Amino acid sequence: MVFEDLHWVDGETQALLDSLVESLGSARLLLLVNYRPEYEHRWGSKTAYSQLRLDSLPAESAAVLLAALLGPDPGLSPLTQMLVKRGNPFFLEETVRTLVETGALAGERGAYRLTRPVEALQVPVTVQAILAARIDRLAPEDKRLLQAAAVIGKHVPFALLLAVAELSDEDLRRALVHLQAAEFLYETSLFPEPEYTFKHALTHEVAYGSLLVERRRALHAEVVGTIEACFADRLPEHVELLAHHAFRGEVWDKALLYLRQAGHKAASRSAHREAVACFDQALAMLGHLADSREARERAIDLRLELRASLFTIGELSRIPEVLGEAEAIATAIGDRRRQAMALVSLSNHYFEMADSARAGDYAERALAIARELGDPGIEAVATLRLGVTLFSDGEYHRAIDLLGRAVPGLQEHPLEPFQDPSGVLACLCFLARALIEVGEFALAMDRAKEAIRLGEAADAAFGLVHGHFALGFAHLCKGDLEPAVPTLERGLRIARARSVSFLEPLLCSAVGSAYAQFGRIAEGISLLELGLGGAVRMEHKAFVIYLRGWLAAGYLLAERQTDAATLALESLEAARQVGRRAREADARHILGHIAASAHPPQIEEAEGHYRAALALADQLGMRPLVAHCYLGLGRLYRRTGKPEQAREHLTTATTMYREMGMTYWLEKAEAEMRSLPE
Repeated sequence: MVFEDLHWVDGETQALLDSLVESLGSARLLLLVNYRPEYEHRWGSKTAYSQLRLDSLPAESAAVLLAALLGPDPGLSPLTQMLVKRGNPFFLEETVRTLVETGALAGERGAYRLTRPVEALQVPVTVQAILAARIDRLAPEDKRLLQAAAVIGKHVPFALLLAVAELSDEDLRRALVHLQAAEFLYETSLFPEPEYTFKHALTHEVAYGSLLVERRRALHAEVVGTIEACFADRLPEHVELLAHHAFRGEVWDKALLYLRQAGHKAASRSAHREAVACFDQALAMLGHLADSREARERAIDLRLELRASLFTIGELSRIPEVLGEAEAIATAIGDRRRQAMALVSLSNHYFEMADSARAGDYAERALAIARELGDPGIEAVATLRLGVTLFSDGEYHRAIDLLGRAVPGLQEHPLEPFQDPSGVLACLCFLARALIEVGEFALAMDRAKEAIRLGEAADAAFGLVHGHFALGFAHLCKGDLEPAVPTLERGLRIARARSVSFLEPLLCSAVGSAYAQFGRIAEGISLLELGLGGAVRMEHKAFVIYLRGWLAAGYLLAERQTDAATLALESLEAARQVGRRAREADARHILGHIAASAHPPQIEEAEGHYRAALALADQLGMRPLVAHCYLGLGRLYRRTGKPEQAREHLTTATTMYREMGMTYWLEKAEAEMRSLPE
């Protein structure tokens, strides 16, 4: 598969390529791309990626190209010898055209002859200089037309060109023939209307740069009005162009309007990096407008919209500053509703940063404002944030109560810009995850399936990814590995395809954990390491604690006890520091497994970790983990010759597994029971 000229790539194609690159390691596909040096991508660290620099042609190849361009006349040898060291093909082509246009070469392509001594020829040092000289030699009307085309952009529709070129239809077509003959422009399409493009990025760049600044600005402003008039019934299709030209034309009010619309459009198709660029540029536009309450309201809304895209692509470090500014502006103008919206988003951010105290404080403040205003939409979102904070603290039953109450409020009063990721879809997913922790698997799966159904109906990428994680995680925790794997894999595919970078580490690790438990240990470890690495790079503290524990469990399955112990201890320490008691219980349980699997088993250490995990899990209502701790203790006692204690703990484990429908784990506990002496 070949993609050319990525320096001109659009946002959707870039998103497609980024998604494709993620899956190349396991696909029988060769992807070839080319681009100029100014293009940037994030593939350099991929093991499947190799870069081949296209340097200038060696002298032998340059001679072959020149022979094809110039012809066999022996008198051309001095010219060939002069040019052969300048191996850039575009430079050679443009040099030959310049010599033809200035009369130094006569004849036709492949059959030229020199008309003056080679010593009298002056060849510019750079291709930009050659292009600038060629443009200057154009007839005045042709030069103005080329410059107008450069302002319109790489793609030049005939209708736009006609509107800004100040030429009649007939004169325009005649001038276009001249520019095509000189190979400045190519015709790229005839239907539904003619469209042209520049032969080379440098041609466009030099033509654009040859315009005086004021003339350039005026042309951009004129293009805005022309697009609005020509495509009045299809403006959403052209909003990116309108934003570009309004910005370059310094039509600041329209630039702000169209940049914000372009940001919304990019976010709706999951091109969140493009959306961030649009919102940032729109914020910059506000400095060109008069200060007013309306301008400040726009400043708040833009920051809230920017936060949503920053969150989705995992650029968390900018969010506190962006939201702090939004809250300060809202406070200054007395806009309590927008202040509450900023507080809700701050609560979400500090939840992700494993700072439950601040997350809870911001949610409480938002809830108080919502009740003061009688605003059910903000009250529902603030209730969601409080529920999520309780979820992070391991207060699962209280979280289930709050999240359950938030769902109908979010459905009845959807609040922009919180519908995705922080609206009803996220509420259903966190509700499902809390139900998983207490062993209510059937209810958890129902809530996750509802989130997926709503996400598909709304084409909400974030909600879809989160919903697939919740459903797959429910199957994984219950022990139903066969449905867990494809569900989690689909969530990971959606995350990569739709640029939901924020959740990608979580899905990556979940798929890796499922693979490892299914016996695909090497693949699983690779994905678990990738997921943890992504969370570390994102500086997502909550994920790092969580995913360290999963990777430790994976290392234990791979019999890498030392690595497993190191990560589990790091997870335990981090969980203690931020008060994440549920994750502390998880880490204790893994450390119990590690000590019990040692040769010989470290009995006292294993028992201590299992009992500490059991006490925490029992206090938090984490019934699946309680059952796992009883199973671990039962196995430990069986191995150390304590059959009565083993039977007692295994009996408790089998009873709990049966009650929760955890068939996979029930069979393991029953097998341990059968191995006990009568």
